[in-house]
Amino acid sequence: MNLFSTENPQDDNLLPYDGVVNYFGTVFKKEEADFYLQKLLTTIEWRNDEAIIFGKLITTKRKVAWYAEQPFEYTYSKITKRALPFTKELAELKTITENLTGETYNSCLLNLYHDGNEGMAWHSDDEKDLKKNGAIGSLSFGATRKFAFKHKQTKETVSVVLEHGSLLVMKDTTQTHWLHRLPPTKTVNSPRVNLTFRTIVR
Repeated sequence: MNLFSTENPQDDNLLPYDGVVNYFGTVFKKEEADFYLQKLLTTIEWRNDEAIIFGKLITTKRKVAWYAEQPFEYTYSKITKRALPFTKELAELKTITENLTGETYNSCLLNLYHDGNEGMAWHSDDEKDLKKNGAIGSLSFGATRKFAFKHKQTKETVSVVLEHGSLLVMKDTTQTHWLHRLPPTKTVNSPRVNLTFRTIVR
């Protein structure tokens, strides 16, 4: 099955129902993607992520960072983060993502996966701080990784390969009906940086 058979692949919905996910493919030239990857690795204030699971504080190998137009607080996994101001490169990438998707964003959650051993379990980005049914623009830099979706009721799964310098957008009722994850893999030994541009509501 060819998911990308039309002239504009970003118009194709990867999900069969109950949400909209558009994959734009690579939106940066390799030189541009390489530039942003290095800037993100060296200028972002990375921290090991924390979560409270079954009452215990868990610290992950994966690192995260939280940036926004205002010092928004964002709570997930029972941990609250306060946003740092956008860096020059993050502001540039936000504008590019907004122009490509036709959406607006005011914040960005970044994840750094050092290699394929690090991933993300099934979850939805449906925290109360986020705009309900709002768009999430996801940029990927670095290692190519598989990204998967699973319907909460039917358990149907859909996956896509996210390339260096690529853009994926999740919107409408996707977070209500679908889980997503980044499965670990033993075939990747280089880092990946993922930026998810979001809209925080007061």
